[in-house]
Amino acid sequence: MANALADPDSGLTPAQLAARHGLRVAGERPSLGRYTRQLWQYRHFIAAYASAKLTASFSNARLGQLWQVLTPLTNAAVYYLIFGLVLEQSRGVDNFLAYLTTGVFIFNFTQTSVQNGTKAISGQLGLIRALHFPRASLPLAITTTQFQQLFGSIVVLLVIVLVTGEPITLMWLMLVPAVLLQAIFTAGLTMAVARLGSKATDLKQVMPFILRAWMYGSGVLYSVELFARNLPEWTTTVLQFNPLLVYIELARVSLLESTPLLNESLPQAWLIALGWALVMGIGGYLYFWRGEQEYGRG
Repeated sequence: MANALADPDSGLTPAQLAARHGLRVAGERPSLGRYTRQLWQYRHFIAAYASAKLTASFSNARLGQLWQVLTPLTNAAVYYLIFGLVLEQSRGVDNFLAYLTTGVFIFNFTQTSVQNGTKAISGQLGLIRALHFPRASLPLAITTTQFQQLFGSIVVLLVIVLVTGEPITLMWLMLVPAVLLQAIFTAGLTMAVARLGSKATDLKQVMPFILRAWMYGSGVLYSVELFARNLPEWTTTVLQFNPLLVYIELARVSLLESTPLLNESLPQAWLIALGWALVMGIGGYLYFWRGEQEYGRG
């Protein structure tokens, strides 16, 4: 009797003891609100990690971070040579160089983020097992890195748009919300593929083929009028809800005075862009959070 009174923990199960003393299972998934607060506290780490990754990616190149500008410019030149001059896809597009460059730069932001996102967890197992931090920091850092690179691409894009004869108009301001909505969509998608890639490591081998097919279906390299002209009507309707096609079209209509569009109703295009940003941004975040306790194990 005296021992029972002296030890208030006697007779309790291990689970009850843990609850009584505030102990938690190691690696337990925190609540959504707590996880979000933790992630906000790590915002400086995400920004610093993204900047470090960006700097390191050009550290061995003689021209350094100048490649942030040279890479998108070189890609645009190659695509213009093949699709604009050799295949003559410029017919029906008044300013094909700016049209093509806009599509390439906008698509490349999401493409590279998603491709790198497949390795966000599987490629950082040492860091994940050594330190405790919200794992969503890793795919978000990847998106932030590519978003920083997108700034360099947009500078090049604006120069190309001006040099090819497009005037500066108030519509240019619409590029900002279009890119921000795309960034939210891309962040959610990158978190989703990061969780998938943590289990299915072969996803990084398959993803380039998926992204290439997505590029062809987004009107990046040729006029979207080809879709309406050569595909069944129902297919064209489906393609109008292709998120990357929508973000590319919003960027094009912001910068170019005359551009062919698959979504002729701009209010509808903005609603689709907002819808995809909310669905993928929130959905990708929730999907990644639900797997938080799995990362780095096994």
